[in-house]
Amino acid sequence: MTDQAHLGSPMSRPAPLGDVRIIAVEQYGAGPFGTLHLADLGAEVIKIEDPRHGGDVSRYVPPFQHGEDSLFFEAFNRNKRSLGLDIANPAGRRVLEDLVKVSDAVYSNMRGDVPDRLGLRYADLAHLNRAIVCVSLSGFGMTGPRAAEPGYDPILQALAGWMSLTGDPAGPPTKSGISLVDYAGGYVAAMSLLAALHAARRDGIGADCDVSLYDTAVSLLTYPAIWYLNGGIEPERKANSAHPSLIPFQAFEATDGWLTVACAKEKFWQRLTEVLGMTELASDPRFVDFDARRTHSGSLGEILERAFRTDTVAGWIDRLTAAGVPCGPVRSVPQALEDPHTIARGLIIETDHPTLGRIRQVASSVRVGDGPTYHRAGPSRNEAADYALRSILGYDEAAIADLTRSGAFGPVS
Repeated sequence: MTDQAHLGSPMSRPAPLGDVRIIAVEQYGAGPFGTLHLADLGAEVIKIEDPRHGGDVSRYVPPFQHGEDSLFFEAFNRNKRSLGLDIANPAGRRVLEDLVKVSDAVYSNMRGDVPDRLGLRYADLAHLNRAIVCVSLSGFGMTGPRAAEPGYDPILQALAGWMSLTGDPAGPPTKSGISLVDYAGGYVAAMSLLAALHAARRDGIGADCDVSLYDTAVSLLTYPAIWYLNGGIEPERKANSAHPSLIPFQAFEATDGWLTVACAKEKFWQRLTEVLGMTELASDPRFVDFDARRTHSGSLGEILERAFRTDTVAGWIDRLTAAGVPCGPVRSVPQALEDPHTIARGLIIETDHPTLGRIRQVASSVRVGDGPTYHRAGPSRNEAADYALRSILGYDEAAIADLTRSGAFGPVS
């Protein structure tokens, strides 16, 4: 049982991943986002930070950054531990290998060619622990012509066609407002780790998980991809965030803002015409079903846009909600975070940080049973050195002193 087992409710079973230890050679957003959810579920995540370069670069991302502490870092690293270790140094490598012997997974997010160079693949570590799971989350994967290229979220959104689908048709290609490829890649890496861990505990044999942001982004093209691959239909941007085939399924401007309406079923369309006082539209041959509305989307769009400009957002939301039409106001980030449903779902959590004070942040959306009830702030750099070296590995003073002199924990002054 790892030290994280207590993250479950005191009156319930241990946390779901309370018996899992993960060595995470990670930094910035995508990789740490994946292990964040695993740590929230109780896994002991020991974050390896390179002492030669000040650790995870996200410690220094503004705004709200002081010394080696930043709110950006906190968003991705709560409930983790930090160990400063130079794994490119032979002495540091020995420490890493000792950790591999008593861990379940080695998780990294670097360029696709780096795990091979640093010896972080299953073939490099299986002799130490036959059941070790080795997860690599990179921009483009460990194979293919782009394997050695760095990959960042906007680059992947551009390459995978996302930006060609996002934004107004008259405007430039646009990326999403948050780093969706990074975060989806983190989820995929965490899912891959759990699947490989299940198999390793069943069969006694670990594996490599070669996960890439590129694969993730392309796989998320889903129905636009299958339409193109089988029908030659090239997706294009739609005005007001409209769906390419479901009409109406888009944003509309009211007198004082915007709202979204999503008629994903015929019954919702019927109800919408009643709310608008335009029941004749339901039987109009041009709008009678999905295919007809798609064919005549331009005409229908003009009718609906004029109608929605006659009332306020709140007025429309009240009437549409009462009629059972899926809808929602287009809100700001502050409005979303302050929504009563956000609070009711426990999506805002708090941690105490020695430098930054009381920190409020969003919770993981992953739920298992009652879920975790305790959260710890992100670690200060190398705060887990004593715990990892003494409690986990059992090193004595002489061994630690020798490793220090050899540069395992950074340059010797």
